[in-house]
Amino acid sequence: MILLTPKMLKPSLYLAIILLGVLAPWHFYPIFLMKILCFALFAAAFNLLLGYTGLLSFGHAAFFGGSGYAAGFFIRNAGLSPELGIILGTCFAICLGAAMGGLAIRRQGIYFSMITLALAQMFYFICLQAPITGGEDGFQGIPRGTLFGLIDLSNDLNLYYFVLLVVLFGFLLIARIVASPFGQVLKAIKENEPRAVSLGYDVNQFKFLVFVLSAALAGLAGSVQALVLGFETLSDVHWSMSGLVILMTLVGGVGTLIGPLVGALVIVVLEQRVGEIGNFLAKISSVQWFNSLGESVTIVTGLIFILCVMLFRKGLVGYFVKQK
Repeated sequence: MILLTPKMLKPSLYLAIILLGVLAPWHFYPIFLMKILCFALFAAAFNLLLGYTGLLSFGHAAFFGGSGYAAGFFIRNAGLSPELGIILGTCFAICLGAAMGGLAIRRQGIYFSMITLALAQMFYFICLQAPITGGEDGFQGIPRGTLFGLIDLSNDLNLYYFVLLVVLFGFLLIARIVASPFGQVLKAIKENEPRAVSLGYDVNQFKFLVFVLSAALAGLAGSVQALVLGFETLSDVHWSMSGLVILMTLVGGVGTLIGPLVGALVIVVLEQRVGEIGNFLAKISSVQWFNSLGESVTIVTGLIFILCVMLFRKGLVGYFVKQK
């Protein structure tokens, strides 16, 4: 196996990924690609918290879905432009992240994770009961509108390139955060928190700031996805969505920049194509049970997770890239 160093990957790999992103909508369904991009940004936001700070949150679905509801409300009900709706949806995620983070960072380890899960489930039941969200019917009819009053986002290609720019901005922001002195402190907290405290750093303050930053980026992804799909549902604020983003991050590679992108690509493609894969396996093996794989996506994703944990301990990207 050929191991690649990070220096060998930069910048050629990133340029290749951007080029593929620019050309992809001419060969694949743009809506499907935009869904992958939104989940990639969502996973990257979560990875900022888990991969670089060591904080495992089970409540990120609240930021992802909550911002989608907020953006949808401002665009559909308040009649604001899509860019303002996305900005305000992200601001809602920041406020929610500040409220949840202020409570959760006071605890460590599994207690932190359980508090985030409890708070996120409380938010889920609020969305379920609040009349404005549409309850189980979802928040529907979110118009795409025009970007800055000039670009018609009802055109899938126009919307795709807008989403691509937003996701690139999110990844560049994360890369800048990680490379900054602030990011180095986050890594120190992950590696040895007591030593970071002994050096005089206010660990809780750094945890709070990165939690809010992660919530903001997750909210940005959720707001953009609501605009792309034109609706928001309870599934985006359910705890299973938090589990899904954890799966994407672990499969792609925790603590790597492009790992969340790879993880989102693998999981979303599997969810969309698992039925076709099952039919193919049934034909070549004469085992008709494979035909039912499309109805059991969670079984397949669970098996993928087990294989990655056993064979790729650092995720797909971490396995092929030699870290310093």
